[in-house]
Amino acid sequence: MKRFLAVFALIQVFIPGMLLADEGMWLPALVEKLNINQMKEKGLKLSADEIYSINHSSLKDAVVALDHGSCTAELISAEGLLLTNHHCGYDEIQQHSDTLEHDYLKNGFWAKSKEEELPNPGKSASFLIRFEDVTDKIVPELNDKMSDEERNKKVREISSKIEKEAIGDTHYEGRVQSVFNDNKYFLFVYETFRDIRLVGAPPQSMGKFGGDTDNWMWPRHTADFSMFRIYCGKDGKPASYSKDNVPYKPKHHLPVSLKGYKMNDFAMILGYPGSTNRYKTSYGIEYTMKVTNPIRIKVRGEKQRIMQEFMSTSRKAWLMYSAKYSRSSNYHKYSIGQNEGLENLNVLEKKRQLEDKFTQWVKADTQRKAKYGEALPMIADAYKDLADEIAFEYMVESMVHGPEIFYFAYRTRPLYDALKSDKNSDRINLASERVKGGLDEFFKDYDSETDQKIAAALFRIYQENVAPQYHPPFFKVVKSKYDNNFEKYTEELYAKSIFGSQERLVKFFEEPKAKVLEKDPLFQVSLDIFRMMGVISDEAGKTTEALSKGNRLFVGGLMEMEADKILYPDANSSMRLTYGTVGDYIPRDGVKYSYFTTLKGYLEKEIPGDDEFDVPAKLKELYAAKDFGRYADADGNLRTCFTTNNDITGGNSGSPVINAKGELIGVAFDGNWEAMSGDIAFENDLQKCINVDIRFVLWTIDKLGGAKNLIDEMTIVN
Repeated sequence: MKRFLAVFALIQVFIPGMLLADEGMWLPALVEKLNINQMKEKGLKLSADEIYSINHSSLKDAVVALDHGSCTAELISAEGLLLTNHHCGYDEIQQHSDTLEHDYLKNGFWAKSKEEELPNPGKSASFLIRFEDVTDKIVPELNDKMSDEERNKKVREISSKIEKEAIGDTHYEGRVQSVFNDNKYFLFVYETFRDIRLVGAPPQSMGKFGGDTDNWMWPRHTADFSMFRIYCGKDGKPASYSKDNVPYKPKHHLPVSLKGYKMNDFAMILGYPGSTNRYKTSYGIEYTMKVTNPIRIKVRGEKQRIMQEFMSTSRKAWLMYSAKYSRSSNYHKYSIGQNEGLENLNVLEKKRQLEDKFTQWVKADTQRKAKYGEALPMIADAYKDLADEIAFEYMVESMVHGPEIFYFAYRTRPLYDALKSDKNSDRINLASERVKGGLDEFFKDYDSETDQKIAAALFRIYQENVAPQYHPPFFKVVKSKYDNNFEKYTEELYAKSIFGSQERLVKFFEEPKAKVLEKDPLFQVSLDIFRMMGVISDEAGKTTEALSKGNRLFVGGLMEMEADKILYPDANSSMRLTYGTVGDYIPRDGVKYSYFTTLKGYLEKEIPGDDEFDVPAKLKELYAAKDFGRYADADGNLRTCFTTNNDITGGNSGSPVINAKGELIGVAFDGNWEAMSGDIAFENDLQKCINVDIRFVLWTIDKLGGAKNLIDEMTIVN
């Protein structure tokens, strides 16, 4: 379906002929072939083999994908100590802030010994073991006569065989991923560790200083970091949590530099960027600007308003919903900024010019016309009727990712099927345990009244903006029996349902019966929602094959049209390297931003008692005393954040910023507002990566946290 292709399509291509060297998310395994000379010209002192090697330790062995690519982290000690962003550890910090006495979001957390480190079920850290281009094993088995379904089935069949052969009888994981919009295929082999413990985090007043107001903005003053440790079995292999597990001994960890940086210094980043669409067509970009982003802005804005009302009632309420609010608000603001950036940088017109060039190139040759002539017309046709796409966008935002209870209730569908069909006790018990086991975790941070208000508001938004043929059946009940009053309807819905409270659900699971679920109004609404989602998906799926083929031909044609250019694939949560320099920028006429900030900015931005700009008393005391220790810059100031022109996106959060000698100088955590279009179009003059200065990280650990034990296990370079 178009929506899935627009958002989750693995990779398209960018043409570096239009680029400066700082653009590009490069595969580390190809650095020797593609990038090493330019990197050395910019100041790199390492060899390609010291960056990526499968024969000996290299930088790649110090960088991990957290939770299969949601964030990045780096090893900074020989005992498995990981450094990432505060927002990458936010959920775990919040989960451990289970009482006002253990409010680690407010007060921070520092393990003064390994015994104090906190386990996090479900969290993982994955190392890239090796990479291989397997295009020649897949593409020759495909042909243009295949339908999209046949083609995908063949790719899955061959990929599965490649993956199995790659991992053999090891504990590794193999993953074949398409790049260049299904024109090439790469194999990635990973080792994943599952015992990851929380070690340290500054208070939120530092780790998220500036909150939503400063998010995506520069200048920035934020200690956006948290620390974990990888544990493994005594044999050094991954193992589930156990008190008997030991700290992981890595092949390589990053030395930490106190030397700082200056203007134009070389900087590179290794990480796991999630998704970019640098060669999305003008049709896809217009869809993003007119459909995806406005819907996300509208729905999330209302959801966040209701969450804020609840969060303002007490500290406990704030703790319950802070992580949820943060997840929602991040891409709400991102969508606003992306649309502004796409408009300000005239990206649509630039894309149309490229497509005109492509069309002329195709028409100039009979064979090219036969092969690529239908590409753009197929793509254009797929975006003509958007009613199903609009319905899908609203369905995801307002019903699947809106209220929490409906997706949770739908998880009991396998139990209902088991109770109704074969009465198999083992199947019933398994289905029951899968839901029952998550009750405590779900209800710990759930407020039924708030969720009910969100449901009422978002159901109304859906009704007002989606074509009637895509309304779920219960909307008719709301209209006929409740005079279209969603507030009254949802109040009764939640009050009468066993899903309205944990106590009712616990009682249900003592003796689960199909009839209870059949009579439960909320469970039936959840079925309505997901059945309608299936209807919408089927309708939108009618254009899937044409759009998929059009995109594949378009990108394949671009690769041929620019055959003399070096290509890099868009992000797809695999390890990438980006290189550039430290530097400032000019966002608009008359304004020039310095490339670094200092601790003084905390005091200048302070609003006492404010959720976003409150400054810890101890920070102010240390600043007044100028107690910066060995972490101060040569001018005596303590730098907090700095900017580089490295090419990053979501998933890069927590990535190491590394200097020319392979030493850690910072942690990447954000991009800048003026270049929010970067996932679609990189703007070299404006695009900036915002990073925490590693010296500010160390100062916070040492001076504010008093966790010198963590400093002592690092390799510090003076």
